[in-house]
Amino acid sequence: MKTRRIGKTGLEVTEVSFGAAALGGLYRACPREQAMETLNAAWDAGIRYFDVAPWYGLGLAERYVGDFLRSKPEAEWVLSTKVGRLLRPVPTGTVPDYSYVDPLSFDADYDYSYDGIMRSVEFSYARLGLNRIDMLYVHDIGGYTHGAAKNAVYLRQFLDSGIKALEELKSSGAIKAFGLGVNEVPVCLDVMHNADIDCILMAGRYTLLDRSAVADLLPLCRAKGTSLVVGGVFNSGILATGAVPGSNFDYMPATEEVLAKVSGMEAVAKKHGVPLAAPALQFALRDPLVASVLIGTAKASSLQRNMELFDPPLAETIFPEFDSFTLVAPPLGAEAVRV
Repeated sequence: MKTRRIGKTGLEVTEVSFGAAALGGLYRACPREQAMETLNAAWDAGIRYFDVAPWYGLGLAERYVGDFLRSKPEAEWVLSTKVGRLLRPVPTGTVPDYSYVDPLSFDADYDYSYDGIMRSVEFSYARLGLNRIDMLYVHDIGGYTHGAAKNAVYLRQFLDSGIKALEELKSSGAIKAFGLGVNEVPVCLDVMHNADIDCILMAGRYTLLDRSAVADLLPLCRAKGTSLVVGGVFNSGILATGAVPGSNFDYMPATEEVLAKVSGMEAVAKKHGVPLAAPALQFALRDPLVASVLIGTAKASSLQRNMELFDPPLAETIFPEFDSFTLVAPPLGAEAVRV
């Protein structure tokens, strides 16, 4: 599989990458055997960049991914994990409901400080059982997760001290790159106007449907040499399922407006004889700013099915036909969008 460079660094990642949220039991349990089968399917498909986070299954996904990568040649894989949440043990059966099924017995506290980031990295090494992490993302900072008031505190904490931890880790060679792993544009602009970052893992805001990143973020990334890794290409599923009853957009039931837009996109895809999921997967990689498209699943069959949709490449002329059905996320407001 072809690779692309992360920002101005020497780090190269495969154009398609694997996101491990589902391996943590997101919405449904993921037993170890199933996780390993899915990771092997990703490896067999040529994927060599794997992304995980302490948050996914409250440590479970990091354990799975670390166990898997230990069996693979060290020089062949790239790994990213995330900072911003510190896990602490809680009594069995008392883990809050974060939509993870059968997670490990931990809860999470937000901490974007220098000490919090350094502790998070050490804890991740222990859970992964690996001696190398290539890239770190600051996870879920921003008003989308925290609301305006809380995020003002967290953003100041990060800019005053947390960023220094990432810069030290990179300058020492402990990591090769760092950036943000978020679901919103505004916090990326806030950080990038105050610091240089190598990459943004942007979920759901640069997709066939949601073009929120286009107006301001993409030009700033081009100017500063910051790459994008694009996740959430199906916008919580609706670009894979189509506008069917019960379909989700942005982690919530799709509105009538969104359903209408996706119905229009389905008609375009049908006219060209392709499933809507194919242009949804291929859309972002058309831009050289995008280093990788992140796909996540806990089923080997789903992974294989999605990989098949990358080939053959769709004609460039198909993509402008979707433009009239796109949307931009509304302003965040003062309250958290996702709790």
